[in-house]
Amino acid sequence: MNTTLSEAYKAHPLHLRDIIPLDFSSAHSLPDSHAWSHSQPNDDDYVSFNDDASSSSFIPIIDLMDPNAMEQIGHACEKWGAFQLKNHGIPFCVIEDVEEEAKRLFALPTEQKLKALRSPGGATGYGRARISPFFPKFMWHEGFTIIGSPSHDAKKIWPNDHAGFCDLMENYEKQMKVLAERLTQMMFSLMDISEEKTKWVGASNISGAVQLNFYPSCPEPNRAMGLAPHTDTSLFTILHQSRITGLQIFKEGKEWVPVHPHPNTLVVHTGDLLHIISNARFRSALHRVTVNSTRERYSVAYFYSPPLDYVVSPLVDSVARFRDVTVKEYIGIKAKNFGEALSLIST
Repeated sequence: MNTTLSEAYKAHPLHLRDIIPLDFSSAHSLPDSHAWSHSQPNDDDYVSFNDDASSSSFIPIIDLMDPNAMEQIGHACEKWGAFQLKNHGIPFCVIEDVEEEAKRLFALPTEQKLKALRSPGGATGYGRARISPFFPKFMWHEGFTIIGSPSHDAKKIWPNDHAGFCDLMENYEKQMKVLAERLTQMMFSLMDISEEKTKWVGASNISGAVQLNFYPSCPEPNRAMGLAPHTDTSLFTILHQSRITGLQIFKEGKEWVPVHPHPNTLVVHTGDLLHIISNARFRSALHRVTVNSTRERYSVAYFYSPPLDYVVSPLVDSVARFRDVTVKEYIGIKAKNFGEALSLIST
């Protein structure tokens, strides 16, 4: 069981008000606590796989089997910090089963979900987005975080019926890790990073986590926010999103660009650690999630990072734009400073 990532968050506890989600089942109007001051643009309800609008996404779609996939991934990381990946090797039935388990979890009565509420110093279980304390309003979202085996938290919710959930989540995490290792090797090869500096890839103690997300339908979606703008701490994030459009990537010159779901694809977006290692060559994708008035939305994120004691530094032959920092130290810096974290390690 990977408990190291959980340990990294113990020194940065949250207040319970920043952990306990709103009971969305009883929210028939938008409470002031979740009403953002500016109107939030959002895609109108949803885009289905058969809708022509789904092909209008500007986010690159890359076939992992394409001989030029590595170069295409590099270009996407430079220009967008994100791409959609097809022929990724994860069976659709595996992804579909995990989404169904997420639906089963979030459909439970609030009092049952609260049995697995994340503790103030904890990193796993049920709760609000961890970025909540940095914003004046709460987000229209609830989540469930898994690091290693989910059995400890799942048993609290389903004392006699947690085995299926745990088996599916553990299998999903294993398959995502294999895909993440493949993508990491491709990105590092593109940057001509030596194998000596990438020995951690494939290790058992990498810092990985699975995040189940639920965005209920919202009575006033233009005044609510699913997830506020942020970058991920991870090397990169691999995301499955359901048929509902909601994820948006910030692109300079284009502002917020929706990532429309495409059949059997996964979204990959870059995080702060890859931005550091690439010496700012690859973007750290600023992203957010909008909500809609008629449809619920689900997503499953896999966060992939080196081991906690790994020293992250620009692994390129040019003037370093960031100082060396361990993964654990950077998690601590971001837990306290959020959007200013990268600037605090800039040289």
